[in-house]
Amino acid sequence: MAVSDALLKWYDVHAREMPWRVGPADRAAGVLPDPYRVWLSEVMLQQTTVAAVRDYFHRFTARWPTVLDLAAAPDADVMGEWAGLGYYARARNLLKCARVVAYEHDGRFPDSYEGLLELPGIGPYTAAAVAAIAFDRAETVLDGNVERVMARLHDVHVPLPEAKPMLKDHAERHTPLTRPGDHAQAVMDLGATICTPRSPACGICPVIEHCAARRAGTAAELPKKSPKKPKPTRYGHAYLARLPDGSLVLERRAEKGLLGGMLGWPGSDWSDAPSTEPPFDAEWREIAGEVRHTFTHFHLILRLYGAELPEEAAPEGYEIIGKHAFRPSDLPTVMRKAYALWRDA
Repeated sequence: MAVSDALLKWYDVHAREMPWRVGPADRAAGVLPDPYRVWLSEVMLQQTTVAAVRDYFHRFTARWPTVLDLAAAPDADVMGEWAGLGYYARARNLLKCARVVAYEHDGRFPDSYEGLLELPGIGPYTAAAVAAIAFDRAETVLDGNVERVMARLHDVHVPLPEAKPMLKDHAERHTPLTRPGDHAQAVMDLGATICTPRSPACGICPVIEHCAARRAGTAAELPKKSPKKPKPTRYGHAYLARLPDGSLVLERRAEKGLLGGMLGWPGSDWSDAPSTEPPFDAEWREIAGEVRHTFTHFHLILRLYGAELPEEAAPEGYEIIGKHAFRPSDLPTVMRKAYALWRDA
């Protein structure tokens, strides 16, 4: 376990400070991680940077300090606080998981990989991360940082995602029985701060003497990745309407599908040839400009139409949000972009 020993020694000095993390000194003193905070951070960090997550994490834990508090929260409040983090299915699964833990597990997270994996919205990575970091189980945690470290440490040239099983095997062999949670965080910190995607700082790496890619001179080109398929572009129309008192007409999207459960502007489908039929009758005018937004699997271009409605024309079946109750921050990013363009038109 020479690699793990070197990593833990380095981590004891250089561990990053995170609002959800119990640092190595506190951990050695007997301070235990809060599984709720570990789980919440891991869900938030999926496909999102630490810098982007910090403020969201502080707001969530200030408003809902325990899993019981989160489980009791109204869906709309949680979705509103999540707005801007993206990948909104995570927020829906967050609530489902919190409620299962609260009502079926007496507010306590299972302390094993297998038990965690049975919870809604928890996949193999999150189960391993929570089991290792919160409960010090010797589970193999494999995120993008760990994949990069393992690919370089063992000079793996098989491209991702094909290389994932191989990289997991390498990571598993390095996972110690002692301090596995600190080890997992040490590898992730190494990848985030030293073994970075570009220009890795090999000269100060604590495991340089064990790195096969460093010896071969291939560290900077690893891990290799299969070429990405180009993202298609879809098109759509959004309709933004206001009543004389300043109230706005919004709709809540269906629970399933993209942006599920979020507030948004009424609009068309998003496709190659979206419907041009407005959602309700009004004197619509096209707003100059367009909204461009990129999702995981496609680019979106939205054309916007605005209308000022007479008081008696409030459409049925929509959510009418008062002027002072409306918060753009409750909207997903693409809908906030639309509002900003309409407001500034």
